[in-house]
Amino acid sequence: MEIITWVLEGALRHEDSVGNVGVIRPGTVQRMSAGTGRRLRVVQMWVPPTVPNLAPSYQERDVTAALAGGGLVTVAGEGGAVTIGNRDAALQVAQLEAGRSIVIPTAPFGHVFVAKGSAGFEGIGLVEHGDAVRLTDSGGQRLQAESACEVLVWEMQAAAPR
Repeated sequence: MEIITWVLEGALRHEDSVGNVGVIRPGTVQRMSAGTGRRLRVVQMWVPPTVPNLAPSYQERDVTAALAGGGLVTVAGEGGAVTIGNRDAALQVAQLEAGRSIVIPTAPFGHVFVAKGSAGFEGIGLVEHGDAVRLTDSGGQRLQAESACEVLVWEMQAAAPR
């Protein structure tokens, strides 16, 4: 994987597993080659905090057992496996076998991403690996797995702070 990083504001400290360390600031471009010999698929999501200047922190939780139930599991946000500094956002994940379904949460803003497989999305049609659906003032639609699938659902109660 070739990764290019461009910082718009602030500074980003980079440290990797082979000893490269650096700080990237506006006006500096970073190129990194990653993933030698190993298959890796990652979704990285950035959510602005509700309150600025939060202290750095870290959490990690295994939600494998909860996902085995086949429904939506809140993995980040209020009531989730990990907390986030945005009180208006929550990430839910579902791993569905073919034929199983979930109901998309009702919220002012939503974002549904199909990370694996395919599903029928009520009112929209077939959504497949890599597809995303952005929702405004909706939810309540049924999403039914056509094949085994993994779905990430962001539920946002307010627009992102600017």
